[in-house]
Amino acid sequence: MKPVIDYSVYLVTDTAYFNDESIWRKMEAALAAGVTLVQYRDKTTESCVLYERALKMQALCDKYNVPMLVDDRADIALAVGAAGVHVGQSDLPAEIARRILGADAIIGVSAHNAEEARVAEAAGADYLGCGAVYPTGTKKDTSVIGTAGLKAIRVAMQLPFVGIGGVTIANYREVLNAGANGAAIVSAILSADDIESTVKKFVQLSLEK
Repeated sequence: MKPVIDYSVYLVTDTAYFNDESIWRKMEAALAAGVTLVQYRDKTTESCVLYERALKMQALCDKYNVPMLVDDRADIALAVGAAGVHVGQSDLPAEIARRILGADAIIGVSAHNAEEARVAEAAGADYLGCGAVYPTGTKKDTSVIGTAGLKAIRVAMQLPFVGIGGVTIANYREVLNAGANGAAIVSAILSADDIESTVKKFVQLSLEK
């Protein structure tokens, strides 16, 4: 059975955070504080290390009963028993990821405009990651769509979607008010001085919407 996903506080990792072992302490603090979904994203790592890290991340997410998705790599998602995969516009097509992972997998697709959103919906995506909403250092080669872009995507289709790119405590409500079901967050959580407190603030804001 396909899991019911809460997209409100969606934590996404980044390769830079795996440079030292503190990532695991940070992830556990975030999970304990209430993140609702995790995406293991690790763009430049060789497959054997990806698998080992994904396996460890899956075990940690299981401990807190939080679904985990794997960025791009349907094979890694299948190997570690992840809930699904998230694919970009230049990654494995959503319909092929579905064929690999099965009907119960969660398939997310990146979309930067209403047309890409409609195509992803037709391809069987379960949700979309839309952005960059604000300028971000995590992905320097992406264009900014702003909250106006999120509103256009909401008008275009009915799938759940999250805003991604530069989302912070200060602008999170703007993302929700633009029609998003949540936000995919990297540095605002993983670089926070107090991860537990930061995640709890995001959770509280999501409940106040």
